[in-house]
Amino acid sequence: MTLGLLIAGHSEASVLGDLALYAEELGFTHVCVADERFYREVYSLLTVMAMRTRRITLGPCVTDPYSRHPALTAAAIYTLDELSGGRAMLGMGAGISGFSEMCVPRPKPIRAILEAIELIRALASGEEVNYDGEIIKFAAGRLSFKPGRTRLPVWVASNGPLGQRMGAETSDAVMMESCGNRIEAEAFRRHVDKAAGPDRHVECIARLNLSISDDRAAALEALRLRTARGIGSGRTHFYTLAAQGLELPEETRAKVANIPYNAGAAPFSVIKDCITDDMVRAVALAGTPKDIEDQLCTLFEAGIDGVVVSANPAPGHTVQSTLERFIKQAWQPAQARRAGVAA
Repeated sequence: MTLGLLIAGHSEASVLGDLALYAEELGFTHVCVADERFYREVYSLLTVMAMRTRRITLGPCVTDPYSRHPALTAAAIYTLDELSGGRAMLGMGAGISGFSEMCVPRPKPIRAILEAIELIRALASGEEVNYDGEIIKFAAGRLSFKPGRTRLPVWVASNGPLGQRMGAETSDAVMMESCGNRIEAEAFRRHVDKAAGPDRHVECIARLNLSISDDRAAALEALRLRTARGIGSGRTHFYTLAAQGLELPEETRAKVANIPYNAGAAPFSVIKDCITDDMVRAVALAGTPKDIEDQLCTLFEAGIDGVVVSANPAPGHTVQSTLERFIKQAWQPAQARRAGVAA
């Protein structure tokens, strides 16, 4: 089962390399680096991590088809695969950060992601490629080296049904942010299965913020502001939150309408007090180790094939202690329960 750690380039490369090694030692299967502007550069960080680790799968989670041409992404990801000994994966999404500052347009993101994946896969042949897409163009070009693998794992990250459908039709996994409760996860699974068809299984990955503590209230509070941003921004299409009574009222969302992405989470503090504990639990892994163990089991039962977590330490915890407690006191017990049910 997929267990990923999402890292952004907030810290020095050596620190993040050590964190990737620590995740590998704990038993994570993937370390994903956010291609987030304007933090430390994603492929530089992934190279350091590849040099520090031996087994774990590495890749951007996610990169986009606009900030660099997909042919350059192909060169970068196949180089990472080469130097890591075949451990690269490619996470693709529409992206959101940095475009306004760089004055880069984002036309037809679903089409652009699809075309980027097609071109990147075609370039793996080492042969000359012509690609005349609606958004992506590439004229009589080739990589100047032959990739060791012609078919890397590809994930599509999308918080909307159209992107998830495209991902289900074309990729190995579809990742949705904030589908933290069973009802939402079941709706996500149904949507992906319908698009993939009866003869193909596509992994459903839940991208969830994580805070763990013996003090349940402290863990929930550690994620309240991020939940306010996640729900209040309106960037995630939720299938079921409104039906569950977990959607913010229109007048509350109006207070944070049109906040630009580069403003961060701070402006959403005006609605933080409107975020209930149930809202936090619906979109994140937050609570005691037993709370999170139980939540993971419900997600597995709903058809979720794996999670990618971003650690948000509660008071008295570090990123490392948060990850260690998550693995030993929540993930491993949940996996044992799952194995017992399967047996």
